Amino acid sequence: MAEESETRGTAHVPVLLRETLEFLRVRPGGRFLDGTLGAGGHTRAILEAGDGQTQVLGLDRDQTALALAAKNLGPLAERAILRHLPFSQFDTALAEAGWDFLDGALVDLGVSSMQLDTPERGFSFIAEGPLDMRMDQNGGSGGGEAPARTLVNKASPDRLREIIRDLGQDPMAGRIARAIEKARTDKDIETTAELAAIVERAYPAKWRRESRNHPATRTFQALRMAVNSELSELETFLDTIGAHLAPGGRLVVISFHSLEDGMVKHFLRKAATGCVCPPRQPMCTCEHKPVYTVLTKRPVMADEAEQAQNPRSRSAKLRAAERLGEGVGENAGETAEGQAKAWKRKRPRP
Repeated sequence: MAEESETRGTAHVPVLLRETLEFLRVRPGGRFLDGTLGAGGHTRAILEAGDGQTQVLGLDRDQTALALAAKNLGPLAERAILRHLPFSQFDTALAEAGWDFLDGALVDLGVSSMQLDTPERGFSFIAEGPLDMRMDQNGGSGGGEAPARTLVNKASPDRLREIIRDLGQDPMAGRIARAIEKARTDKDIETTAELAAIVERAYPAKWRRESRNHPATRTFQALRMAVNSELSELETFLDTIGAHLAPGGRLVVISFHSLEDGMVKHFLRKAATGCVCPPRQPMCTCEHKPVYTVLTKRPVMADEAEQAQNPRSRSAKLRAAERLGEGVGENAGETAEGQAKAWKRKRPRP
């Protein structure tokens, strides 16, 4: 997640845009998925790069983001199909659109600047707002998540400690969980400012003085990830997207959290590996076949110029892979529709 202090007041700008287009290998006639539409910056660039022939299926859990993206796309929206869905449910949108295959898929994880800058959403402690943090406040995308105030006021101290420790990677998780438990015995914790103050007081004075960021940064990040089931969303997406990419189709994931980046890294490493039998086993019995070629041995990060222009990009990491399959070499210049013809009968259904 972008730093609170870095993101506040910054207009939403798509990160690693040039690199995203290069790895997606956008070309006329292609069909692409933008699983985290946001304000539409990445989708707009994909449509423009496609020379008037490319199509994008854009998804978002946030209805406000969908409306903003439709406005920002302008006339280009005619070649975009926008749906109110989490990216883990992309296959539902594909079926509705009648698309069998994709040339590329993109997800830009985390919370957007426009969400952080809206106090009513409860993502940030910079300005006081209700403890919400739901990306889908209306539940129309099939989420139905409870707001953060429910988790903060009802979860056991052990559960809160686990969330703050595992998702926030905060060494003070135990102290923070106990402080929250003590504070809520008097009255429910309702606002972002209340929670931030409780977390700040839980930190040792020396840590508060020496910390580069506000002590509540990691707690807010952890609660947001828990409220929106972000890691399980990503896991579901990674497990299913490969079956919907045509041979030669590209997958691009931009993450802002070490847990998310680690999940993508290990998934792609395993998916690009052949036999996974124990090394000393004389014969292969797993029949595991590689699904991807990894295009990024190390994560791609924003250069100094982009970081200066868009502070949110400082923590962004991009990983990319290409879907393997019959005929990738000789058909690399074709779109998903063209490549799929020879592959369709052999493709295993998920």
